[in-house]
Amino acid sequence: MKFLKLIRYHNLLILAFMQLIFRYGFFKFQNIPLALNDWQYGLLVLSTVLLAAGGYVINNIFDQNTDNINKPNNVIVGKTISEAKAYNLYIGLTVSGVAIGFYLSNVILKPGFASIFILIAATLYFYATSLKQMMLIGNSIVALLLSFSVIIIGVFDLYPVTFEGNQQQMAVVFSILLDYALFTFILNFIREIVKDLEDVNGDYNQGMNTLPIAIGINRTSKIVFGLSFIPVLAILFYINNYLFQLQFATIYLLLFVLGPLLFFTLKIWTAKTKNDFHKLSLLLKWILLFGIISIVVITINMK
Repeated sequence: MKFLKLIRYHNLLILAFMQLIFRYGFFKFQNIPLALNDWQYGLLVLSTVLLAAGGYVINNIFDQNTDNINKPNNVIVGKTISEAKAYNLYIGLTVSGVAIGFYLSNVILKPGFASIFILIAATLYFYATSLKQMMLIGNSIVALLLSFSVIIIGVFDLYPVTFEGNQQQMAVVFSILLDYALFTFILNFIREIVKDLEDVNGDYNQGMNTLPIAIGINRTSKIVFGLSFIPVLAILFYINNYLFQLQFATIYLLLFVLGPLLFFTLKIWTAKTKNDFHKLSLLLKWILLFGIISIVVITINMK
């Protein structure tokens, strides 16, 4: 159980679920060829999960002092799992993820794509060791990596079987994938700032330079309030331009995505305590999950 907490298994389950949703709730309903068969796609999901798990482990190794202040009851490295063992786990998870990436790159006859997995692993390492301490840079890196976990399924499953005859159809599917990747980025960027608000005390004691430390909790909350209108307006635009004729999909987005987002916007304005920010961070995670599920709702409604 300690190992599962170390790799934040609940986040990994959401990541895997998200990638499976796009494959079996969207791609499979389109009349398009796919580059990977089912078990190869499973390996792609596994590779992504292993790299993310490795990222969580290395992050926990370098966050020991901060976590002792922010989350003293949830500290694992240095208490129940030694630092040496944690490093071994990190190496094993990361090497396994990259190795699978090498295999899949050769399966689709694009060996150069293996560099993507190396770049992801390197970015996760540098995030934990240095980038995390840079104001807004660390927030952007995490949001980018999660959004890229959406894009990568298109890179490996769509791009290799795109040719002149189906290029237009593939472009439409890939553009929808990019829309969801953008939504994922925006929501996670906001969530990372909310997490900084939650962890401001521990981050300050460790000399980190997050936005709440630089300009204060109140001002940062107001900035998050302003940023929260971006996904709200984006969803309204999307519904009005593409989904208004799909009644069930529209109702779903209004109830399970837009409604909770508006609730978040109202609450972040008055949030003050660590507990307030923790609840709002959790709310954003649920909004992201329901947002990803909407691709299935939209696809079924269209059918």
